[in-house]
Amino acid sequence: MGLLDKLTGWLGLKKKEVNVLCLGLDNSGKTTIINQLKPPNHSNHLGPLSEEWKHVSQTQAQEIVPTIGFNIEKFKSSSLSFTVFDMSGQSRYRNLWEHYYKESHAIIFVIDSSDKLRMVVAKEELDTLLNHEDIRSKRIPVLFFANKIDLQDAMSSVKVSQMLCLENIKDKPWHICASNAIKGEGLQEGLDWLQGKLNDVILG
Repeated sequence: MGLLDKLTGWLGLKKKEVNVLCLGLDNSGKTTIINQLKPPNHSNHLGPLSEEWKHVSQTQAQEIVPTIGFNIEKFKSSSLSFTVFDMSGQSRYRNLWEHYYKESHAIIFVIDSSDKLRMVVAKEELDTLLNHEDIRSKRIPVLFFANKIDLQDAMSSVKVSQMLCLENIKDKPWHICASNAIKGEGLQEGLDWLQGKLNDVILG
């Protein structure tokens, strides 16, 4: 069963548009994560991670180039249309993010857990996001990936959570997963959580 069938396979659910923003600083691994979500016939997919998540497979790191502006990836299943905005994290493009807040139903925020120097910048961008008028009033789920856990200098997801002060997020459901996007590690856990929260948002 593919990701979208698993994520959206709720009985009796009519077709809905679900917009998921994938945000984070440049070089955090957003594009690699998006490539893991693409349909199984995509050229970047090298093989299955597991029987249940056949499309989540290894992506060759050398194939990934920095996103300029943004990419929009659309996936469809029998019940939902799932749109992911892969937004560039380069500073001159971050002002594009807010144009998509109003229509978003969930946010995936990717952090390079080995980039200690820019953790403060990531926190500033997260705070700006959460305080934006189009986000502040909505109880949308926020999924954090503490990515690049395979690197020697990587911090644990607990440490990343502390540095970003995630415990201060009281008005939105959130979850943080340690991940190695290149190998697909940690993505299943995060998407399982997001499945449940999107279920609440759409059916609630």
